[in-house]
Amino acid sequence: MSEGSKNSSLSELESENKNSNRNIIIIAFLVIIVAIVGVKFYLDSAKENEQLQKNLEQTYSELDSISSQLDLKIAEIESLGGDITELQLIRKNLESEKEELKKSNNWAANQIQQYKDKVSGYEELLVLQDEKIKKLEEINKELLSENTDLKSEKNILNDSISKLRNNRKELESKVELASRLKAENIKIIAINSRGRERKDKEYKPRHIEKLKIQFNLAENSVALPEGKDIILRIINPIGNALFDVATGSGSFMIGGKEMFYTAKQEILFDNTQQELSFIYDRGEEYEEGVYELELYADDYLIGKEKFEVK
Repeated sequence: MSEGSKNSSLSELESENKNSNRNIIIIAFLVIIVAIVGVKFYLDSAKENEQLQKNLEQTYSELDSISSQLDLKIAEIESLGGDITELQLIRKNLESEKEELKKSNNWAANQIQQYKDKVSGYEELLVLQDEKIKKLEEINKELLSENTDLKSEKNILNDSISKLRNNRKELESKVELASRLKAENIKIIAINSRGRERKDKEYKPRHIEKLKIQFNLAENSVALPEGKDIILRIINPIGNALFDVATGSGSFMIGGKEMFYTAKQEILFDNTQQELSFIYDRGEEYEEGVYELELYADDYLIGKEKFEVK
């Protein structure tokens, strides 16, 4: 082999070694980046789970503390001759909620917040029990000294009971609000005369032979499984609901006012994030403009969306 050929071979070998070293460095760099990202994701997830667990434990501790305080209030009121029937029912419900919370291992933050809201309601209830105990003690003291004051003291007790009932109504109102259904993932689909579906928020009149409205009912741990009427209102650009008795339209009362609806269906709410749909055949061309879509259940709005006809 000539001297020139040897030098050429050595140069090629050195070039290959350099390329190989460069590839090794790049691969090592990518491995380090992937490892860093993985570690950060793991730490962030662990931190979030740790915070949720702390919130869960704190909420259970608060409920447990309220349960102990409520036991004391019941004993005091009973010893003073007060009626404890309602308080025993409330305590039974509280113990049930504690048990549900104790069985929960990985609740979402919004579910924990629902129980924190209940803690607030129970704390208000305890304050009212202190007022009731105070009034009962005053009544017993007066009964020992002056029976003539019995009537006025009973009036004071009745006022306290009235406040307690009002607070209970407020608590029930909070639970009622929390149990309301919510429509999510609302999709408005236009179906043309050939059955082709378009998923958009802007359509031409010729694209809409029928309208398909598709959505899910969000999971709600407070709502009970039961029959529900789901009502659909499609409101045209001038503010009137699309209405045709022949296709199932009608009216319903909301807020003391009669409103017309486009379509209605009865379902069994089973708290499984069930998917529902309406298919509405208007039978005539849609005018241009922005249409509003509203969904109702139990006479309250559960979701809304818009689409436009151009």
